[in-house]
Amino acid sequence: MQSILYYVFFIFIGLNSQLICNGSSETAYHDANNTDTKIAVNHIKNQDKTIRIKKISDILVPAGYERILAKDLSFGRYLRNLALDTVDNSVYSYDGSVIMSENGYQYAIIDIDIGKRDLQQCADAVMRLRAEYLYHQKRYSEIHFNFLSDGKPRYYNNYTKGNKTYQKFRKYMDYIFAYANTGSLKKELKKVNKLEDLQIGDIFIQSGVPFGHAVIVVDVAKEVKTGKKIFMLAQSFMPAQSIHIMKNYNNELSPWYSVDFGDKLTLPSWTFYAHDLRRF
Repeated sequence: MQSILYYVFFIFIGLNSQLICNGSSETAYHDANNTDTKIAVNHIKNQDKTIRIKKISDILVPAGYERILAKDLSFGRYLRNLALDTVDNSVYSYDGSVIMSENGYQYAIIDIDIGKRDLQQCADAVMRLRAEYLYHQKRYSEIHFNFLSDGKPRYYNNYTKGNKTYQKFRKYMDYIFAYANTGSLKKELKKVNKLEDLQIGDIFIQSGVPFGHAVIVVDVAKEVKTGKKIFMLAQSFMPAQSIHIMKNYNNELSPWYSVDFGDKLTLPSWTFYAHDLRRF
C-alpha cells in the first residue's frame, strides 16, 4: 500500500512540475575507474537497440556527435565514469519501495546509495556527487556546504576531526542534507551566462517559493559539424530516491538534451530556463 501511495504521489508531482524538491546503510561507493570495485551491468534500450552499459560513458552518443574532452582527475571525468546500477532499472525510495518501475522516465540509475532517511533529495544529490568526487581525490579541505539558516559553510574537516573513514563522510553528508537545500546551494554556485559554455558538472537550479529543484549535467557531447552541444541530466527528487538519468520525451536524442531548447528546458519532472544554469 505504501509503495502504491508513493507511486501515485510521484505521478502527481510530475504533472505539477512547479511544486516540489526542497532538500532540507553505509554502502561503499562504486568507482568505475577502480577495477577492484563491483560494477553493475545494465541492459538499456537506446534507439531500439539493446546496449550493454556499465557506466555513463557507455551510453551511446547520437550519430554525428562526439563527447567533449574531460580532463583526467576533473569533476567532469568523474561524473562521466560513474557506475550504473540495478538490473530492473527501477527508481527506489529511501525506504526501499519502488517509485518508478522500468516504464518510468528514468533512463539509467547511478550506482550510489540513497541512505536510510528522507534526506538525499534534489540539491542533496548534487552536493553528494560533488563531495564524493572531492573525497576520493582526498581534497578534504574543499568539502564544505552552506547551511540555509545562516548562510555559513560547514566544513568536512571540522566535522570529522581527523576521522577520514567513508562511514564518517556519509554521516557528514547526512548532516549537510538536513540543513541545506536548493536555496542555500544556489547561493554558493556561480552563474553560467551562456548555454554554449555548458560543461559537465554544471547545475540547473531554482530555489523557488516555497519549493525549488536542481539537476546536474553528467555528460556533454557536441555535433561534429556544428559544435552544438548536447547534455545528459541526472537528479534525485522527493522523497529521497535513486539518483537517475532522465529520458528526453521531446527529442530523438534521448537521453541527451540539446542546448537549443528554446525558452524552456522541459524535463519529465520540472521546467528550467537558461538563466538557471550554475557551476561550482
